[in-house]
Amino acid sequence: MTRTVQIDSPADDGRFAAYVAAPAGDAKAAIVVIQEIFGVNAGIRAKCDDWAKAGYLAVAPDLFWRLEPGVELDPDVPDQFQQALTLMGRFDQDQGIADIEATIRWARAESGGGAVGAVGYCLGGRLAYMVAARTDVDATVGYYGVGIDGLLGEKHAIARPLMLHIPTADHFVPAEAQAKMHAGLDDHPKVVLHDYPGLDHGFAAQSGKRRDEAAATLADGRTARFFAEQLK
Repeated sequence: MTRTVQIDSPADDGRFAAYVAAPAGDAKAAIVVIQEIFGVNAGIRAKCDDWAKAGYLAVAPDLFWRLEPGVELDPDVPDQFQQALTLMGRFDQDQGIADIEATIRWARAESGGGAVGAVGYCLGGRLAYMVAARTDVDATVGYYGVGIDGLLGEKHAIARPLMLHIPTADHFVPAEAQAKMHAGLDDHPKVVLHDYPGLDHGFAAQSGKRRDEAAATLADGRTARFFAEQLK
């Protein structure tokens, strides 16, 4: 079952929409799906639907609601890709984390106080790292997060499990940045990093030109096992 709900902004500046997909029976846990720069589009909704089929309550908040509510963009359309980059440039990430934290609280209440995980892609991959450091989420996964090397000063605050998927040919995350991530996080007791040699940003997109089927299947399998172990 799918629906759209409204969640109160923690800044008391309005309410934002969130797409919700629920399993057929009782949810074993909840997962917050954090959007790319393309909004809560068909790909993000499909990821929610897949988590619901796997038995989780899945919710994807519209993080661009202050800029352009309900925006849905296609990364394979050049004009829309540029629009997404513009939105990302205007996006307040600290406000985004606050909205994700409100979504975590909503999901925890909706699922009867159970465990809540978060998984993010692209911009959402960066936000996933920030969520792991700044909220009480139970477990977090980030796919091809950008600029995490600049957030390593927050690693001491990561108290619960975090998994990061890193394509080594990511044109948004150069080799130097990847090396800093490994140097800063490889020995962290709560963090695990997986490299995907030769792959580029967006390899685990739900569909479209960026997707690499074999690598997406591998990464998503790791994510599914991670959440099965951590969200109990």
